[in-house]
Amino acid sequence: MNQTSSQPWWRELNRTHWLVFAAACTAWLFDCLDQQLFNLARDAAMDDLVIDKTRVAELGSYTTSIFLLGWAAGGLTLGALGDRFGRARILTFSVLVYSLCTALNAFAATYTQFCVYRFITGIGIGGVFGLSVALIADSLPERGRAPALVLLQSLSAAGNISAALLGMYVGNTKTEILGLHSWQAMFVLGTIPAFLSVFILYQVKEPLKWIEAKKNGAKMGIKFGSYFSLLGNKKWRIHALLGLAICSVGIIGLWGIGNFHPRIVRSVVEKHLAVQHLSAEKLAGAKAFWSSLALLLQNIGAFFGITFLARIAQTKGRKPAFILGLLLSFFATLMVFKGLREFNEIFWMIPLMGFCQNSVMGIYSIYLPELFPTSLRSTGTSFAYNFGRIAAASAPFTIGIITRNLGGDIEGFRSAGSWVSLILLMGLIVVPFLPETKDQPLPEET
Repeated sequence: MNQTSSQPWWRELNRTHWLVFAAACTAWLFDCLDQQLFNLARDAAMDDLVIDKTRVAELGSYTTSIFLLGWAAGGLTLGALGDRFGRARILTFSVLVYSLCTALNAFAATYTQFCVYRFITGIGIGGVFGLSVALIADSLPERGRAPALVLLQSLSAAGNISAALLGMYVGNTKTEILGLHSWQAMFVLGTIPAFLSVFILYQVKEPLKWIEAKKNGAKMGIKFGSYFSLLGNKKWRIHALLGLAICSVGIIGLWGIGNFHPRIVRSVVEKHLAVQHLSAEKLAGAKAFWSSLALLLQNIGAFFGITFLARIAQTKGRKPAFILGLLLSFFATLMVFKGLREFNEIFWMIPLMGFCQNSVMGIYSIYLPELFPTSLRSTGTSFAYNFGRIAAASAPFTIGIITRNLGGDIEGFRSAGSWVSLILLMGLIVVPFLPETKDQPLPEET
């Protein structure tokens, strides 16, 4: 026993463990690739699809809200189905949906079509996190669970970086790719690896822990993937609502506010390149390239931020890590929205924001599965992580409305984002009520 505990956690994994880990990480990595391709392509897509050019920024914000609502719907539905019918099976379905629907975004002919396709894509994307986390938590040895989940979340930065590199290539291309505009090409090229990952997931078997729990649960009358069981039981209801609250503020910080930094970067780049008197086509390509480079810098910072805060969560506790993560996220968001004015500031402000804003995301992957039993692990995790998308969806709408009321220009957008970022400080009110799960085993049925 002592000899085993002295080994690195990954040496305890067998071939089956590695297949599960690789499949879950691949699904989440390409999920994040799709998310960031949307952030990069959104503004250019709005330029092409929105007829009233004075409403481009406003309607672009609404597409993010629609995407987040689809994400929430998918997470709530597919998470529960994962507890009922199997994590691996439903995860495969989720990846298939978002990979195919991502390609549809490229062929949207109107703003309305783009929103519809984005909502359906969000449904597929919404199921991935909760299912991947539950699949790893139920499949890997106890000692490897937390570090494996941290690595899962850290690898999300790899998906984001891949999107940035793809965006840099497409943005720097002087001609159309396959007859498509740059934003269309990003969606088409991004769907290919996600679709291929379906074949890896197809080989993954359901966790033995889930199979046994399902069999025993049938004898005891335990309902798997039941929201009535989740919200009807006092203990799990409190865990679900507190998990929802702490997830909502972090997701609002990143998705409702922080992931709009490409708009700020594009305005800074446009100002920087004004003296070169570029054609409209070359200027659009330059803005796409530098927005993608900023995303690359953001996610280099994100990788280290996730790893750093996860280490704090494992050594000091989940609650101290949440406090630090929320404070870092707030100050970094304010710094970029109000302070990023010069071209050279992109190279240090954006990676610092990525470090701070994404740091709290690393805690979610460890913390959420520690709140729920096997019968509700995917359901509860998806409820907390994805239902928070509904709250997060309000942030882009709010930013869009405030921006419009402040004149609709970039300065109004900066002020709107700064005001909405105050939600991150409200998350500090939730932290004292959270259960501390450090060094505790996964909960079982009560």
